[in-house]
Amino acid sequence: MQTPQPLQDYQSYKNLPQLAGLCTVEEAAAPGLSVEECVRRLKRFHYAFKRLHQILTARITAEPIYELKTGFSHHAYLCAEHVAALRTRIGEMREPPLGLEDTPHPALGTFFDEILACPTTEELIEGAYQKAVDQLWHAMRYYNDATHPLTDAPSRRVLRFALLEVDDMANWGARVESSLVGTDPAGEKRADEWTHYLGTLLAAAGGLDGTGSTSDQPVERRYSKAPYVYYPIPKRDERFQDLWNQGVNAESFLYNPEYPARAKVLMMLFKRLREVDVPEMMASIIAQTPGKPWGYYRDMSRQVWDEARHAMMGEVGFVALGVDWTKVRLTYNWSYRLNTECTPMERHGVLYFIEQGLMPKTGKRYEYEVAAASGLPLAATIQDFDWADEVLHSQIGRAWYVPEFPSLQKALEFGDQAWSKVLSNWTTVKEKGLTNHDNWWPAVYAQACAAAAVPPDPAILGFNETYEGKRADLQRVAAE
Repeated sequence: MQTPQPLQDYQSYKNLPQLAGLCTVEEAAAPGLSVEECVRRLKRFHYAFKRLHQILTARITAEPIYELKTGFSHHAYLCAEHVAALRTRIGEMREPPLGLEDTPHPALGTFFDEILACPTTEELIEGAYQKAVDQLWHAMRYYNDATHPLTDAPSRRVLRFALLEVDDMANWGARVESSLVGTDPAGEKRADEWTHYLGTLLAAAGGLDGTGSTSDQPVERRYSKAPYVYYPIPKRDERFQDLWNQGVNAESFLYNPEYPARAKVLMMLFKRLREVDVPEMMASIIAQTPGKPWGYYRDMSRQVWDEARHAMMGEVGFVALGVDWTKVRLTYNWSYRLNTECTPMERHGVLYFIEQGLMPKTGKRYEYEVAAASGLPLAATIQDFDWADEVLHSQIGRAWYVPEFPSLQKALEFGDQAWSKVLSNWTTVKEKGLTNHDNWWPAVYAQACAAAAVPPDPAILGFNETYEGKRADLQRVAAE
């Protein structure tokens, strides 16, 4: 059927962009999707983002590969943001009650359950990225093409941002899959079989957006026959050595007025890099705290991502200074013990108590001033944004942790008491033969000096103060 001539000939005043630039009148003359159909599909997208957020968050702690641990932290946060945006949009579309906690189709629930429970990193990447993320992108693209560009402009705007970031996620996943599976024929065969199985689940659900034919025939579960149980033990890849080592007290060095700012930058980079244990711990809080408003999960996921970024800031800082960051000993004592000895609320309390110690002038402001005085612009940039992030994290704690207590003082006391449960086990881990608490500082400092072509200072090279004083150092900073 041909388009009526009036539509083809229609011109706006002085040929200005029609309909606020959203589309032409001719394009807007087609009916598009109904509100009911839009809501039905948007609920599917919401469900997919929510489940991907759950899956990626749940795997941060137990994923040993550092690059994947940080990547999952990033993408879980993106998913949390898109869940929030879709919840808002669906709530605008005449659909109370929203039913946003419902599973759209049993087979779609099984699809995500299987990815959540799959035992290997390779299967996780193939399922989450090569299948779920890829199908989500195509479903949103199909929606964008089918819905009315004018009447449903708010939904198209929400999906415009989602499509950009889901595309980035898909490309990242493809690169990871290529690196992990490569051209190994056996690996490719297993991947094909696994994704084919997931495809049968999606087909039974009518596709990710539910536009296909659905089936009520149950598909046999594989990995998710038993309910998924979150695994709280942090894992690290082979680059992370001597994981209980507490042989260097960074705070003692950092607050010593006798040491120059440039050397202190190395210790601050160590502090940033060791923040990899914060996503490992915070992921456990999110995974083991159900029933909160979605704003809680979005804000906590933002902090998880920030802490992962901080670790990568430390990585970049070391590389830029010619230092092999794997020579630094990054303990997982903190995340390990909090995850295994404390409740989720106690973990949050410890986190909030520490954050408050970073707010006074001797906390993050001091670190930024040291970095600025070092003559290293990158170090100043790192500390500038680290400081800004920590102010936000303190606000997140005030929004979601403090209201659980009668007063701010009670909230702080609870966090202090929880931390007392997991005080540095300096002696016990050595007695158990887990570490000798070797002093790695001289080798790292000497490497930085060699890269900068300057002789090492014997006094700095000889720094050898242990981790035992860390709690006292932080308490002193908080008091000041």
